[in-house]
Amino acid sequence: MILIKNAVLTDENIEIKDDILIEGKLIKYIGKDKIESFIKNGDKADLKVIDAQGRYLLPSFTDMHFHLRNPGLEYKQTYKEASDACLKGGYTRVVAMANTVPVADCSEVIEAVADGMKDLPLEVIQIASVTKNLQGKELVDFEELMKYTGIFSDDGKNVDNPEILREALKKSAELGFMILDHDEPETEMVRRNLQILRETGGNLHFCHISRKESMQLIIKAKEEGLKVTVEVTPHHLFSHGLDYRVNPPIASEEDVKFLIESIKNGHVDVIGTDHAPHTEADKANGAPGIINIETAYAMIRKVFRENTISMKTLAKLMSNNPSFMTGTDSHIREGSEANLVILSDEAWKIDSTKFVTRSRNTPYDGWEVVGKVEYTIAKGEIVYDNAGA
Repeated sequence: MILIKNAVLTDENIEIKDDILIEGKLIKYIGKDKIESFIKNGDKADLKVIDAQGRYLLPSFTDMHFHLRNPGLEYKQTYKEASDACLKGGYTRVVAMANTVPVADCSEVIEAVADGMKDLPLEVIQIASVTKNLQGKELVDFEELMKYTGIFSDDGKNVDNPEILREALKKSAELGFMILDHDEPETEMVRRNLQILRETGGNLHFCHISRKESMQLIIKAKEEGLKVTVEVTPHHLFSHGLDYRVNPPIASEEDVKFLIESIKNGHVDVIGTDHAPHTEADKANGAPGIINIETAYAMIRKVFRENTISMKTLAKLMSNNPSFMTGTDSHIREGSEANLVILSDEAWKIDSTKFVTRSRNTPYDGWEVVGKVEYTIAKGEIVYDNAGA
């Protein structure tokens, strides 16, 4: 059993200072008096106590936008490195993009990922591509692949052919799956794809939105009642005008301010990391992407504190909403699976040499952030301990 004392228990609905007891895989009790009575009358031999005074306890994070790099690109990041990095960052669940080698457009690749992750604590939901081999020409067999996943994306590429996207959205409405949309150039493609969605119906999620105009279009679509959700990323909130190659590019200060206001106004659904490991050689050759799964919480916490955005909102965008969108309830309550993260507000500086993955592609070396992941708990087990890391 694990007893966490004096933590500020926080999700989108609560923020209370109390104790929590974990037994097996589940949250057994919440509440000091209840827990003291249970422990007093029970066996305390296996009890581990964590004093979380001055710290927050949230549902562990779920990342809707993660590049696992497996199979086929292990030289950028191995399965174990991915798991270790996520746990260090407070993530116990990620949605992995389909741009693997070979592309995740068939059951064999999805099964290979499941096999590669089977002995690791990180839960991976493997996305299937929308089109075969990410070529944008022929749709995958949605009915067959829905035996394995309810999420599809050609992330890294647009679905340039509007008729192909039209048919995919019709299928998403018919079968109930979600399409994660990549848009380049961003605003132009957002406008086009929203118009197609108006005509066809369906379930469309916009990845890594960075521009004010794009967000304004999405907000209008939400007000119309379209089934659309939107994510923003740590790097598109944490910096502006930075010359570092990511897709979409890091935008202007005006754009960043509007994204932050959109969070405050409840228009943003998810913070996804777009964690995309690359080697130095790949980056030198122009590969777009940034590695930030280990620093995402600290980047977001700094932005939120500077803009008076609550921890309840952080929990909603990094834990509750992405969990719900991927089929689980992550609220902190008795009887729920104990997937939790204990967080401090300690200030520190990013040092990419201390990343646990082999990739180091970040422009933020030496930048100050706020907030550390102190413990990550997956299914009732401590899988990351900052003090012992």
